[in-house]
Amino acid sequence: MWRHCACKLGVYAGRANGIAAAMENAVIILLTVAVAALLVYPPIARARLWRASITPLASIIGSGFLVLGPILDASYGAYAPLVMAGLCLGAYFFGSAIRFNIATLDDASCDRSVGARMLEVVASWALAFAYVISVAYYLNLFGAFGLSLTAFDSPVNARILTTAVLVLILVVGWTRGFSALERMEQISVGIKLSIIAGLIVGLSFYFVQQSSAGHLVLNRVTVSGWPAVTLAFGLIVTVQGFETSRYLGANYDARTRIRSMQLAQGVAAAIYMIYIGLLAYVFPQGTLNLSETAIIDMMAVVAPILPLMLVAAALSAQFSAAVADTGGAGGLISELTRFRVSPRQGYVVLVLVGVGLTWTTDLFQIISYASRAFAAYYALQSGIAAISAWSQPQARWKSPFFAAFAVLGALIVLFGTAVE
Repeated sequence: MWRHCACKLGVYAGRANGIAAAMENAVIILLTVAVAALLVYPPIARARLWRASITPLASIIGSGFLVLGPILDASYGAYAPLVMAGLCLGAYFFGSAIRFNIATLDDASCDRSVGARMLEVVASWALAFAYVISVAYYLNLFGAFGLSLTAFDSPVNARILTTAVLVLILVVGWTRGFSALERMEQISVGIKLSIIAGLIVGLSFYFVQQSSAGHLVLNRVTVSGWPAVTLAFGLIVTVQGFETSRYLGANYDARTRIRSMQLAQGVAAAIYMIYIGLLAYVFPQGTLNLSETAIIDMMAVVAPILPLMLVAAALSAQFSAAVADTGGAGGLISELTRFRVSPRQGYVVLVLVGVGLTWTTDLFQIISYASRAFAAYYALQSGIAAISAWSQPQARWKSPFFAAFAVLGALIVLFGTAVE
């Protein structure tokens, strides 16, 4: 009789858990759809500042949310939110230099020195190079996540998928030009942001459940000292993307671009801090293997619906970011070579480098390369800001700070390392 009762209780518990999981999935989906509807609500979608902020915001959180959580949790344990705060703060410092340069370029009374103009050319080349590496980064993530829930999930098949998408982007860019690529990119922004909102809702539920059961954990630090610093240097690309505000001058004035960057960085920092704060204390260390797609295994524990949503967000985010950077790299290379190299030829260079990186290295190494490439660009922009501020009496006090940011960027270039 007791065995029969226990069996019935187990059935009831299973049903209760199934109902609870179904309700949680329903709430996650409902809130995801609500955020998507909010993003297309005309008063918001047409707001000029929000439109200007969407591009940098989508770029900043385009891929970082896929890899940052598992990496920070596995490496820094309970201190993961502190490291995340450091990354956001560092990005904001670099952004302040770029915002100063936007304002300086817009001020007709400011005459930029020869040194600043020369550095600007070098910075543009650095950005073009960073775009080339970042496309390989985005599409290697695309390949890893694209096959993660299928029977074809393997490193070789992921590389084949990455190569195929690189070729697809080349074909579209070559035959239709950047306008076609741009249309492909625009569709995914709302999908990406709304799914991230759903992920945070699901994590919030799970955090409360674990806290109520007394199961929150304080994981130990596995990387400390100088290696911990250089690893953080190698992750700067995960908060990159704010610099895109600088290149929206054809559509927005300087003040709007400056405010859009500040808004995008503020929203992205809030999202990242909530995300890492929820993630860092609910998964015991060593229960999951650190890999490109480790976040999928984590989210499968949180809610059954999240892995599928996360893969959809990953594919959307990485494809849109790759398309945007492909167009940016092609246009920059063409402009810097005074149109001797066309954007289409620039796409060819980008795809060849991307395929080479895909088949000769792993995703974590590509993240490190991309971080160092963007850090070089940020160091140069900070150097430009330091020179420009020194020539402006009312802003001269800012020059040492911008010079310090330039040194920080150089240190990241020299010492940034990949996840082991």
